[in-house]
Amino acid sequence: MIKKFKDEIWKPIRFNGWKLMRNNYAISSHGRAASYKEDILADGKLLAGSLTAGYKTLNLHIEGKSGTLYFHREVAKLFNKKASRNEKFVIHLNHIKTDNRSKNLKWASQKEVIEHQQKSPVKLAYKKIQSTRTKGLKLNATQVKQIKTILDNPRRRLTHKQIADKFKVSQMTIYRIKSGESWGKV
Repeated sequence: MIKKFKDEIWKPIRFNGWKLMRNNYAISSHGRAASYKEDILADGKLLAGSLTAGYKTLNLHIEGKSGTLYFHREVAKLFNKKASRNEKFVIHLNHIKTDNRSKNLKWASQKEVIEHQQKSPVKLAYKKIQSTRTKGLKLNATQVKQIKTILDNPRRRLTHKQIADKFKVSQMTIYRIKSGESWGKV
């Protein structure tokens, strides 16, 4: 038996092979999943699921095949409308991957996902740590200034690979310095 939360709505989940399953499955607008025989509230059983890359998932096995349902995607499919066809991804508005309430989820385009990830508290904390880090670096501030001077020179003859070889770093490091992703404050 499942106790329903205030304003909680349950809807059945439909997936390939759902008719072959012993139980029916449903998900709620609060991001909870359950299996049941006849009535979700009378004979339903809440499912904890598991975590895959921080997201709550439900692993199902149908006739020798297995599939994974992501709670947040199922909630969004059933309770949130897409504004356009470009919206193929689901984001958590509060950046907490396990908070799958429908009001915390939003369909988004790839561009919106990238912009949203840049505002994540985890990402911002990482950037702050990286900006003040001094140990374990292959370059120092003087070398980065030299690289930026070389990159900014309109008559530069060195390629990114040659600059990377000169400073004994990867080409990706040079690209990150150029874009400001790395050493942006120098």
